[in-house]
Amino acid sequence: MSLRLLSWNVRGLNNPQKREVCKNLLKEWKCDIVCFQETKMSSLNSFVVRSLWGSPFLDWVVLDAVNTAGGVLLVWDKRVFEKVDCVIGRFSVNVLFKGVVDDFVWACSGVYGPNEDSQRGALWEELSRMHSRWNTAWCVFGDFNIIRYPSERFGCEAFSPAMFAFSDFIEANYLVDLPLEGASFTWFRDSSSDCMSRIDRTLASVDWVDHFGTVSQRVLPRVVSDHCPLLV
Repeated sequence: MSLRLLSWNVRGLNNPQKREVCKNLLKEWKCDIVCFQETKMSSLNSFVVRSLWGSPFLDWVVLDAVNTAGGVLLVWDKRVFEKVDCVIGRFSVNVLFKGVVDDFVWACSGVYGPNEDSQRGALWEELSRMHSRWNTAWCVFGDFNIIRYPSERFGCEAFSPAMFAFSDFIEANYLVDLPLEGASFTWFRDSSSDCMSRIDRTLASVDWVDHFGTVSQRVLPRVVSDHCPLLV
């Protein structure tokens, strides 16, 4: 079956005008699953979620922001996927899905990673526990707040221990870094700055890729955020 999945660090959902823009874009993109990172909302209710996704056929899980920091919202079309299990972590929302049409079971993790190197190990441990818990096809996406290679940050010329640790996590969990199309970077400080990087990405297990066919992640134009949406 085909799948349309959107991952986007939207940098806040507390503004009604911003939510209206997001709602119109979601209508245009026609996604089955959407993950918003950095909601900046400590209490996100059904009114806000439905103001983003107008269809009545939705389900959702949320990791609330701490005050106005962080937050992850995962929304999906329940005509397409059924929630089997769910775990809310410190940095991620994790859902075990079953396809309504094909009964394919797979795990989905939406991530907003920490900015500090000292906390990144906790993120890799949290996600690895999800892999062990369900031991099934898996897709992990979001704003990891870390790059893998120097080429993924403008002006960066050397590897760091945090980059190596990210790649170690990917290899230890048998994940594939999906091909990126449309741009080399996903985050820009502003339009006139040379500060840009690829800190948003989608990772998947080989059996997940095999099931959904040839998949890639496409960088969409920036709107209402300094992060580009990623469409899988």
